[in-house]
Parts: sequence; structure tokens; C-alpha cells
Amino acid sequence: MTNGKVAIFIDAGNLWSSYIEMGKVLDFQKLNSFVESRFDAEMFKTFYYVAHPKEGTREKDDIDRLHKFCTFLKKGLDYIVVKKELKTIFLRDQEGELVYDESGEPKSHEKGNFDVEITMDALRYSSAYDVAVFFTGDSDFLPLISYLRNLKQPKKVYIFSTKGCVSRELRTGADGYFDLHNCPEIHGNDLVHRKK
Repeated sequence: MTNGKVAIFIDAGNLWSSYIEMGKVLDFQKLNSFVESRFDAEMFKTFYYVAHPKEGTREKDDIDRLHKFCTFLKKGLDYIVVKKELKTIFLRDQEGELVYDESGEPKSHEKGNFDVEITMDALRYSSAYDVAVFFTGDSDFLPLISYLRNLKQPKKVYIFSTKGCVSRELRTGADGYFDLHNCPEIHGNDLVHRKK
């Protein structure tokens, strides 16, 4: 007898921080069977949420590589891939004026937040799975996790992240926490930083 169905929700932006900490990436070809085996559950779906840079803001090869990877996840591994373009956020001072760098360019950073999309999918499909596995360390997901664990038919919820990327609240608020350092079965290649 299994523990029913399992759904995986992967926050790619947060997972990237874990990659940097580990110096390794995950092998997504091994991920589903690893999770099924670990939780003695049959796979429902794996969701992968990723923000991509605007055309013209990166080398074309880098953008193409990301799109090819997403196509591999979707067509090759049957993941549900949710993509959106990174937003550019311009930094402002207390008076609301733009902040400039030494070269006179406005300071900015890019943001691609999927909290709402992940939450909506976790709730939308909650009747289809019994176990939810989140690859994230973002404390913003604590209310979602608490909600899932307190449904009339409660879900078991597990977190995969790394020590430097997971919030204490998330680590202790789920049914279990797994440090990716301790999951060599799903480790892939070493993380390679491409030369600029």
C-alpha cells in the first residue's frame, strides 16, 4: 500500500541558490523516481517554475539554452513548466528618486517571483495528491504549507533545500525537511559558471 499520489513543486529561482551553495545541480531525470521511492507514493505531476531574462538582456545562447532545458523538462520528462519574464526593478531612495551607479545608469535588479503561481497550483490540484514536495526555502510558503496540512483531508508536506537557503519557519513548519547535500541520488553535474 502506498501513500497515494505525490506532487512536486520546484521554485527554480530558490533552487538556484541551493545549487550555488552545493556546487552541484540536480539530475531531473532521476528526481521523480527518487521522490516516489522516498515517500512510497505514485507521481501525480511535477511543476517547475522559472523566470527567464528578456530578449536582448543576455547572450542569445544563454537564453536559448534555458528554453531548450524547459522544453526537455516539458516534452522529455512530462513536467508542467511555468515560465515568465524577469521583471526589472529600479532602485529608489526614500524620496522615490532613482538611484544611479558610478557610470550614471539607474541601479536595478531583476525579480521573478512565483509565490502566487505555486500557491494557486498547489491549491488547484490539492484533491489530486496526498503528498506535496516543495523544492524551495522561501518562508513565504509557510501559510500555504500550514493550510495544506490542516485541510479536511490533510496533505503531508516536505521541503527540500539547503541550510543556507531555507528559512527556519519552513524547515520546522512542514512534516519533514531534507537537505539536498544529503541526497546524492539526485545530484547531477558540478555547477559551472559560464565566462562572461
